[in-house]
Amino acid sequence: MAQHKFKVGDIVVFVGHSVKRPSGPYEVVRLMPADSPDNTYRIKSRTEHHERVVREHEIAAEE
Repeated sequence: MAQHKFKVGDIVVFVGHSVKRPSGPYEVVRLMPADSPDNTYRIKSRTEHHERVVREHEIAAEE
């Protein structure tokens, strides 16, 4: 089991292929338990009321 690359509070950008999503930055709000080889996170945009669940390969550090 690999350690999570990001931690709670990190600001990331969504690089996954989702049709409807805000383009702005997201904050990592929770590290999810390992259920697959790819780590999973809950992220939240300031422009949305809900959180999204994404896999580590779908997000990148904000530059």
